[in-house]
Amino acid sequence: MTSVGRVIDPAACPLDDAGFIESCRIQLDRDGVVTIPGFLRDEAVAALVAEAEAARDKAFFTSSTHNVYLTKPDPALAGDHVFNRQITSSKGCITTDQVPAGSGLHTIYDAPSFRRFLAQVVGEAALHEYADPLSSINVHYASEGQELGWHFDNSAFAVTLLLQEPEEGGEFQYVRDLRDADEGEMNFDGVADVLDGVVTPATLPVTAGTLVLFRGRNSMHRVTPTVGGRTRILVVLAYNAAPGIALSEAARMTFYGRLG
Repeated sequence: MTSVGRVIDPAACPLDDAGFIESCRIQLDRDGVVTIPGFLRDEAVAALVAEAEAARDKAFFTSSTHNVYLTKPDPALAGDHVFNRQITSSKGCITTDQVPAGSGLHTIYDAPSFRRFLAQVVGEAALHEYADPLSSINVHYASEGQELGWHFDNSAFAVTLLLQEPEEGGEFQYVRDLRDADEGEMNFDGVADVLDGVVTPATLPVTAGTLVLFRGRNSMHRVTPTVGGRTRILVVLAYNAAPGIALSEAARMTFYGRLG
């Protein structure tokens, strides 16, 4: 068994199976999201949760406000305009350099077979790690009351692994194709309807050990507040379509509280 095969269950996610890869690609293009339950072996989930809990005292915790577009407010618009409405997000985070060298997360992230699989599913020629030492693998902690507010992603796709579900809450909710970022269409009315509860979002059921691929650039999404004493633990595996890209210094200071 390969090292990655000790962490990933090949029965749930056969990384080199052309038919499986194609079915994932079709689903991502059609639905904007793919979930692979059982992606992690049960013993891998248990080990990674224990590892994350042991590293929790290193986490950088933030509580911030932002608009759904993750941009600065526009003073030319009214303070209550949807572009300027502020949403709250709060979480803890440990970074790539804080994940132990022998972690299964590094095994997955660095595995050529996993990168090839992802690249084929998301339609990229190849995928590359971040050039900075913090941004490739992030472990997020959401304790009771913490949440990820409504927003659109800046990236074309996101790759996440849920390690631990909370007792309640912590639900991933989304509204597909709410804007067209490439055309500059921000759909202020549609966004306002979501924020005001006029539109009911879809909820994505995700259990521990599940891999999620999500296109969030045009689909607004959030994670509802955690309820109860069990922390929601999520891993973000971040790649770029080109080599040598680093997260900006401003973003690193905002998300991690340091540059390296």
